[in-house]
Amino acid sequence: MFRSINQTPFSALAITVLAAAALGANNLATGASSNNDTTASQKSLSPIKQIKAGLLNVGYVEAGPANGTPVILLHGWPYDIHSFVDVVPILASAGYHVFVPYLRGYGSTRFLSDDTVRNGQPSAVAVDVINFMDALKIDRAILAGFDWGARSADIIAALWPERCKGLVSVSGYLIGSQASGKDPLPPAAEFQWWYQYYFATDRGRDGYDKNRHDFDRLIWQLASPKWKFDTPTFDRSAAAFDNPDHVAIVIHNYRWRLGLAEGELKYDDLEKRLAQAPVIIVPTITLEGDANGAPHPDPSSYAKKFVGKYEHRTITGGIGHNLPQEAPQAFAQAVIDVDRY
Repeated sequence: MFRSINQTPFSALAITVLAAAALGANNLATGASSNNDTTASQKSLSPIKQIKAGLLNVGYVEAGPANGTPVILLHGWPYDIHSFVDVVPILASAGYHVFVPYLRGYGSTRFLSDDTVRNGQPSAVAVDVINFMDALKIDRAILAGFDWGARSADIIAALWPERCKGLVSVSGYLIGSQASGKDPLPPAAEFQWWYQYYFATDRGRDGYDKNRHDFDRLIWQLASPKWKFDTPTFDRSAAAFDNPDHVAIVIHNYRWRLGLAEGELKYDDLEKRLAQAPVIIVPTITLEGDANGAPHPDPSSYAKKFVGKYEHRTITGGIGHNLPQEAPQAFAQAVIDVDRY
């Protein structure tokens, strides 16, 4: 179930009724079945499509009716499109036109030119999503994601609100800057970011390149300590990390955050706007798992950044960082509900 902090007149009873109708489920937001379901490894998404969009040839899956409201689902690190393997059929059956792209450096997404900077800074990743929408002629979509995907969705909602019909963001407001990234955190919080400092070294880059499979599995375990995923489930996603640009993108992303790597001049104006921590005006539901072992802000710290219709839900049942895969019904229901806003 979820605990809700609601800033709109939407009763718990209404949520329950709507969830049962849309999902055919009695348990609205529990993640228990997913956390203990090792048969999930047998599930798959539809065949991968490719489209040229901006700097990339983007690999993505598509599902649902062509005339449905577009929904774009965005994964994070170290995950892939299969974080949404159980979310996609729920939304497609509810009438949504669902798109799930591989981010730059993942899966079948490739740079069109060998000369393009392998840039992982947040604004560049967000611009990729805008280019993806343009290539598919999607004027406006519901954006939903977690980790890097939530950050990209937040950025688009803040800078291009006309492109965002609604927002579902796991761990809330994740817009930052190099300046804010230089501020020291309390020791316990710094400890959670151990891999960021590892990646800041040449040893860390080489270690991640050499051991990315075991490294990323460790991150899964630490970030979702109560999620009982099996080896085939992890291996299905780990295949996406064999992308030739994966290591370069990941290392640049974390080094950029600490101010240890340069960004590209063409994104400077966007980063300056993001450094002002702009508010988000589009309808939003933020989510957090009750067992998230990854670094994440407290919901009370970001509630005021959402000035449109807004609600926060804490998803209970031992749900960790990979919330869409651990609690797919709760995640899908948030997309459906934010659309009704």
